Amino acid sequence: MMAKRENYNVLYLFMLVVREGSFTAAAQRLGLAQSGISRSVRELEERLGVQLIVRTTRRLSLTHAGEQLYQTIESGFDALDMGLATLAHYRQTPSGTVRINASQHAIDKVLLPKLAVFKQHYPDIRLELISESRFVDIIAERFDAGVRLGPEVGNGMIAVRISPDMEMVVVGTPEHFRRYGFPQVPTDLAVHPCIAYQFGDGSLYAWELNQDGKKITHRPQGQWVFADSYMEAKAAALGLGLAYVPEELVSEDLEQGKLIRVLQRYSQRLEGSFLYYPHRNVSPALRAVIDTLRI
Repeated sequence: MMAKRENYNVLYLFMLVVREGSFTAAAQRLGLAQSGISRSVRELEERLGVQLIVRTTRRLSLTHAGEQLYQTIESGFDALDMGLATLAHYRQTPSGTVRINASQHAIDKVLLPKLAVFKQHYPDIRLELISESRFVDIIAERFDAGVRLGPEVGNGMIAVRISPDMEMVVVGTPEHFRRYGFPQVPTDLAVHPCIAYQFGDGSLYAWELNQDGKKITHRPQGQWVFADSYMEAKAAALGLGLAYVPEELVSEDLEQGKLIRVLQRYSQRLEGSFLYYPHRNVSPALRAVIDTLRI
């Protein structure tokens, strides 16, 4: 059976009496009655069953047991003070792990470029950027935050915009258009093989286009389905069909003429990426991430 833990307040009083050299000095330092401190130390001696202090009229001296206890208490409180000082350092210098769920596209085009400064500014923060195309339950799967297009998030979540609106583009290779012709209006897409994007739940993204001020959708029909925008763009560049992807993924191929953009006036701008996280105490490390990413 474990002995009852000693009251740390009394141990601190004993340490202070020894440091100050008298009960009176300790009492003045703490703003307490000298008689109260004296009684507390006497009761401590009774509980421990040893004499700690030899009381004389001139000065106070320690017994061998008292010296032993004093050194133990002093090192214990010093270690405690050092531990608390370390916590203050963490508060000033964020550290720890921040785990973020995001698409490959968001990691490549938003998170990595913006968070690269952490190498200099926050070397104690470990960043885990995990790429998945499906929407995950970030709490259940132990993520600190997630990234998605648009500000719509579940209850109890906060969304912070981290990128501007995103221009979507319908693209294909010159060879594709030689074979199938150039679509002039969205209904022309029906005769084109189109590359599909599949969500984590198995459903396909219906291309959202604008026509005469109204939103219309096109369900891609074709041989190829991917769960990653990069792979859609890559497949389009290989001539496997038309893709509807963020412009920044294919800007180089468009400049070099490897891909051609069509239906520009019907293409949509999507709301940019938002970082979302649970509405609760945010760690200093996550706060540093949020402040760095927000626009």
